[in-house]
Amino acid sequence: MRVVDIIKKKRDGEILSHQEIDFFIRGLTRGEIPDYQATALLMSIYFSGMTEDETYCLTSSMMNSGEVLDLSDIHGIKVDKHSTGGVGDKLSLTIAPLVASAGVPMPMIAGRGLGHTGGTVDKLESIPNFRTNLSLREFKETVKKINLSIIGQTSEIAPADKKLYALRDVTATVESIPLIVSSIMS
Repeated sequence: MRVVDIIKKKRDGEILSHQEIDFFIRGLTRGEIPDYQATALLMSIYFSGMTEDETYCLTSSMMNSGEVLDLSDIHGIKVDKHSTGGVGDKLSLTIAPLVASAGVPMPMIAGRGLGHTGGTVDKLESIPNFRTNLSLREFKETVKKINLSIIGQTSEIAPADKKLYALRDVTATVESIPLIVSSIMS
């Protein structure tokens, strides 16, 4: 399988198979696919879109590109509120503590600014001594203790998303709905 064939297929509006999407995400995560090819595929997705099945496959491949954090030992249903951005978006900073104070665990992985918006991580890091770079162990222990923890993207959890997120920011593909959905859900 060749990346250039996957790019061409999506550029021409065809549907990518799960194997093609997984091949691309695995190669991206391993550093085998250069940024220029990854951005070509992002732009092809931006213009051609993705089916629900392709979006599901992309999300699944991105989620499984790294460690999947097991939170089953934290009691209760875990919830998240993830921002899709927007000027003045401060909901994550107000909703998360409210939900956690009601006893609902909120393990959150937040992002940096994307496009013209400031991300939740950027806002939190403006608070002196606030850490968003917790280890996964610290993250999990904090959720157990106070029902809430917010960390930035890591190299361990969904590393493919971390790479694609940064590329989307500099390639004018931020607004692609399938890419937004896959990023949030992975």
